[in-house]
Amino acid sequence: MFQVTFSDQSLSILNSLSQGEQLVLMEKLSSLSSDILNGSSQEIGKFNRKGKLFYRLRVGTFRIYFEKIKIALHCHFILPKNSLNDFLFRCKLPASEEAVLENHQNFWEYLEKLASK
Repeated sequence: MFQVTFSDQSLSILNSLSQGEQLVLMEKLSSLSSDILNGSSQEIGKFNRKGKLFYRLRVGTFRIYFEKIKIALHCHFILPKNSLNDFLFRCKLPASEEAVLENHQNFWEYLEKLASK
């Protein structure tokens, strides 16, 4: 069991959720173990960003981006699934540079998928 810490962004989102949603989210985070993080769970994704190993946990309609720091899990972002910010973070794109986003092929593929739903 890990200690869980939150960035300002993730704490703000957590505080805006209903008590039931908070409990579900906290239960998922607190139930994570080293075995789960090292395994191949469908709910946990992994990727490297600037030398750090980030994890992506799927909880309902949210995606939680966190890293393991010694005995703690530090939540950097809690983002709605299929949101633009979720896409930008996964694809390593800067949110403020629209020109870079428009030139990135994954952006157009993402929009096409949304349109086909």
